[in-house]
Amino acid sequence: MSEPEIITGTIQAPARLDKALAEATGLSRARVQGLIDEGRVDVAGKTATSASMKVAAGTRFRIIIAAAMPAQAAPEDIPLTIAYEDAHLIVVDKPAGMVVHPAVGNITGTLVNALLHHCAKNGGGKLSGINGVARPGIVHRIDKDTSGLLVVAKSDAAHEGLAVQFAAHTVHRRYLAVCIGHPSPAEGTINARVGRSDADRKKMTVLPNNSSRGKTAVTNYKVLERFDHAALIECRLETGRTHQVRVHCASIGHALVGDPAYARIPKALRPVVEELGFARQALHAAELGFQHPVTGESLMFRSDLPPDMQELIDQLRRSNR
Repeated sequence: MSEPEIITGTIQAPARLDKALAEATGLSRARVQGLIDEGRVDVAGKTATSASMKVAAGTRFRIIIAAAMPAQAAPEDIPLTIAYEDAHLIVVDKPAGMVVHPAVGNITGTLVNALLHHCAKNGGGKLSGINGVARPGIVHRIDKDTSGLLVVAKSDAAHEGLAVQFAAHTVHRRYLAVCIGHPSPAEGTINARVGRSDADRKKMTVLPNNSSRGKTAVTNYKVLERFDHAALIECRLETGRTHQVRVHCASIGHALVGDPAYARIPKALRPVVEELGFARQALHAAELGFQHPVTGESLMFRSDLPPDMQELIDQLRRSNR
């Protein structure tokens, strides 16, 4: 893969950042806005966080454009657990460790690579082309190290119908997670905007609800079982933002066990986590329900906890004794 392209220069006239950079580089304003959102634009030595910020003439900038992706994802023979499939969609039970679609740094071994092979091998047709050749069929995502259910569109009609349901927040999504400590109250709603962190653009953070940045995010949680220094909780999502459950739980002081980005494992839990070698966020997409976008049928799918999370919970239960 080629190296990323780095563009440096100086703002020529005072203007909004996206407008000034478009004029200075020849990139479109939409492209500049996307690069800002990805944390790839530095202004005066600091990461830019807003396309609308005002910049003065003479301000130095640096833009990092990621190396080009392959023109099209390649089919790969990777085993998949299929919960449901018809001519219009596929529901997959994704293992932890699998990236959903190719991106810089992960161009092979993704769910998309596996699905392209699956469809070709089984005569199952193609994936929806709405999201382009890099993300065919992808309507929503779950993190690489989160396990569980997601739906992928095979036809454009299914993709459009599912996208409407996700936008309207009518898709049923229930996650199971193991968090640090015991949330109080034991049942509640976290309603807090989620957006990219200024301190680390690879992370997300909770933002004030009156902020112009980020997006509205709502998570309903309930404690199902308490252990020493940890708890099994369910999270029902009204929205589906990047890292939503992880960030929301961390924001109330109960980050997920094993989360490499948002959690510090307390001393009391380290023996259990280290003995098991549990090194991912303890988060599983356990239920997914929606209306079939073509037939109108109500569909509901459930996924058992994967062995690593079940083993973690069993060990925490034994530690209670």
